[in-house]
Amino acid sequence: MEHNKASASSNLNKLFLFFSFLLLPCSASAACAQVDRASLLSLAFRPPLNWSSSTDCCSWEGVSCQQDDDDHRVVRLWLPWRRLSGVISPSITNLTHLTHLNLSHNSFSGPLPNDLFSSLSSLHVLDLSYNRLTSHLPVFSSKTTRLETLDLSSNLFNGSIVVPASAAAILTTFNVRRNNFAGSNPISFLCNNRNNHTSLTILNLSVNKFTGEIPPGVGACSKLQVFRAGFNYLSGYLPGEIFDLADLEELYLPGNRLSGHISKGIVLLTKLKMLELSSNKFSGPIPSNIGKLSRLENLLLSINNFTGHLPPSLTNCANLSTLILRFNHLTGDLSAFNFTTLPRLTMLDLGNNNFTGELPQSLYSCKSLKAIRLASTQLTGQISPEIVALKSLSFLSLSINNLTNATGAIRILMGCKSLTTLVLTKNFLLEPVPNDENLAELDGFLNLKVLALGGCLFTGQVPSWLAKLKNLQALDLSYNLITGSIPGWLGSLPNLFYMDLSNNLFEGGFPTELCGMPALTSKETGDHKVQESFLELPLFVKPNNATNQ
Repeated sequence: MEHNKASASSNLNKLFLFFSFLLLPCSASAACAQVDRASLLSLAFRPPLNWSSSTDCCSWEGVSCQQDDDDHRVVRLWLPWRRLSGVISPSITNLTHLTHLNLSHNSFSGPLPNDLFSSLSSLHVLDLSYNRLTSHLPVFSSKTTRLETLDLSSNLFNGSIVVPASAAAILTTFNVRRNNFAGSNPISFLCNNRNNHTSLTILNLSVNKFTGEIPPGVGACSKLQVFRAGFNYLSGYLPGEIFDLADLEELYLPGNRLSGHISKGIVLLTKLKMLELSSNKFSGPIPSNIGKLSRLENLLLSINNFTGHLPPSLTNCANLSTLILRFNHLTGDLSAFNFTTLPRLTMLDLGNNNFTGELPQSLYSCKSLKAIRLASTQLTGQISPEIVALKSLSFLSLSINNLTNATGAIRILMGCKSLTTLVLTKNFLLEPVPNDENLAELDGFLNLKVLALGGCLFTGQVPSWLAKLKNLQALDLSYNLITGSIPGWLGSLPNLFYMDLSNNLFEGGFPTELCGMPALTSKETGDHKVQESFLELPLFVKPNNATNQ
């Protein structure tokens, strides 16, 4: 028995020595190649990283290696969010085995090395987004055949972009958003039938200076899921080929010069979740069959020349959360539209159109609503008590309509506990200013920050219930017929820094209490702009002119 144990122990020792011997060459060859070590050290990032010349560079922060013959070569340099600055040294092009390079969210400046793409021909991922890089983009090399992700967004690059077929071959993400690129858009290079290119899934060209039309070749990018080219100088029509992109989920083209009608063929984009075409020159009706886009979540068509009624089929878009159609020429009885089938609607902006009718009762079934703007839509009638069912409603703008019963409206809206912005400008003409004693006892508007009641020609005195609005930041009572004196208690509102009482019939002197208003005398107030973080929709307040947005 003892002999067997000794024999087994001896065999284990031999096995240990054998495997230890096998491991020796691996340990000896684990160090990174000297050329890579020297290249990394010469990058001279500021502030310096904890890279020591006495240690293996494969163990350095942000560096990964892979064995190549007898050396370990640097294949990955991953240093986002490190607060690094300076220029990107040309020595980075000596890291010829790099497959992944990420220097995003830093403060690098200056141009890129001219031979970046020709030298780093093994790159799969290049992410230099959110820096301050300038000048022209280095010329793509015919050797650049492995690049899958290119993200240069949020820099200061300029010039034009030319992508050869070899470089576009397997690209899946191409993002140059928020730069100063100009000239013809690179869609014709990226989506080209001659490339047999079908890999691109994300294309973002937004916020540049690209010109020209969207080329028909865009249909060749058959796997495209996200197409963003907003805020450029694109013109012409939407090409019919764009409706061949069966996998498209986002079509984002606001802030261009696109025109024409939107074809009914858009319903072929059955996976579409976002359609954003605001601030263009589109005209004609909204496609009557748009309800076939059953996955649509965001429909934004504001600031165009659309005409006609809201398509009834839109009620089939049960996933719709944002509907922004402001500043068009839409018509019809808004109260006839059935909002009850849009339970996920959180943001509705139909302002500045030519609708008629009363506030739609069906709207109050949309329990997820956070923001409603129906300003300048010629609506009549009164605000219904059912609006208090909208527990999340924080933004309500009904300005420039023909609403009546101001006191009833204020009493009802005080029940909307989440309201932070209320704009009722130019309604309730010549009615008494809402000032019932009961209003002061309701403890309403405790979260209200913006209140606009200008241009209503209200009669009476400044309502006392305003004294309880301790979170109020902006108050507009201009262009009314309010009489009496300006109450000194307005000066006790701790957050109020914008107040417009102009064009009324006040008497008496200016209350000295207003000179000590905390928000007006605080150094933190700065330029006295309303904090926008709580605004669900944009709001414009014009001095000496009633708020009308």
